[in-house]
Amino acid sequence: MNITFIGGGNMASALIGGLLQQGYSATQIRVVEISAEGREKMTREFGVRAVTDIADGVSGSDVILLAVKPQQLSVVAQQLAPLLKEHLVISIAAGIRASDICRWLGGHARVVRAMPNTPALVRAAVTGLYAMPGVSVQEKQYAEVILAAVGSVLWLKHEELLDALTAVSGSGPAYVFYFIEALQQAARELGLDAAQARQLSLETFLGAAKLASQSDEDAVTLRARVTSKGGTTERALQSMENHGVKSAIARAIHAAHERACEMGDEYGKE
Repeated sequence: MNITFIGGGNMASALIGGLLQQGYSATQIRVVEISAEGREKMTREFGVRAVTDIADGVSGSDVILLAVKPQQLSVVAQQLAPLLKEHLVISIAAGIRASDICRWLGGHARVVRAMPNTPALVRAAVTGLYAMPGVSVQEKQYAEVILAAVGSVLWLKHEELLDALTAVSGSGPAYVFYFIEALQQAARELGLDAAQARQLSLETFLGAAKLASQSDEDAVTLRARVTSKGGTTERALQSMENHGVKSAIARAIHAAHERACEMGDEYGKE
């Protein structure tokens, strides 16, 4: 499987690094990148061939992964359209619907949408995948192998669920960072220094997430188990409940979902 990445940003770098770590050869990977600095970085860090010309980049490839910004995708896809043969096309652009990608590609229907999140940079992503009906079983396996290079994957039967996944896990790391910010702020206010606040906040999140991932019990049960009646945890959680923290988080995720849907409408008009 020869793969061409169009766009050489952080997510492309994470995927290429993950593939090489899994045993792929640098000769199987090519990058199309307009920035000279970006091309030099790809060649230096990964030993892959980086070019500016799309036609040169996709020649001999089996899979083309679109790793450009959503607002750039229509232009790139239209440049790519006359070059396509039996290629599988994977898009990691948030919000852009498969039907619009297919239209920009001149009706090419072998399209998979993928929504990884930023923990891909440390091989800890979770990625949602959706395949158009024209994608074969083998091509779905190709897509899964590529995205699994940076973490876990899950397939969605309905494309609209990718907007929900974008709101939950695509934007999710920012929600976690926001909560970590709050923990660190409170720790500093209570007298701990910056280094201590950082260590306590990060290791608490890492430990709690690990505990939850290794347990068969749901989050509600785990939370109840560490909430002693009349204790400090109960007092803190009651304060959060009184201030509507859980409801605010849910509303925020719904707002992110609404924006994901809007992006599909906005960029799909091009």
